[in-house]
Amino acid sequence: QLQLVESGGGLVQPGGSLRLSCAASGFTLDYYAIGWFRQAPGKEREGVSCINNNGVETDYADSVKGRFTISRDNAKNTVSLQMNSLKPEDTAVYYCAASTYACSGLFFVAEYDYWGQGTQVTVSS
Repeated sequence: QLQLVESGGGLVQPGGSLRLSCAASGFTLDYYAIGWFRQAPGKEREGVSCINNNGVETDYADSVKGRFTISRDNAKNTVSLQMNSLKPEDTAVYYCAASTYACSGLFFVAEYDYWGQGTQVTVSS
């Protein structure tokens, strides 16, 4: 079975940092663009960041630009999302997903074939 597993979520104070990881099993991430999405209660899932399979081209939602950084380590079959200067509005369940399409700022959910179960990020005093 092809699986993606997120980890690294938790409770942090505003202004704090977290590093999320996305690990693959059953397949390698080398051939896929990887996106990070988030969903808060009562709200639609939204794209946060993505990275192409070459690890060079990246994109970010306007709300996280300058604060979040996406990177990949194909040797470890993982993708990470470094989140700095966290705000309460960043609170959500964060998901990673794999796509055979190129990364873009539109973050179309339908373009992603494999999804993890999510990890909770809570930013609160």
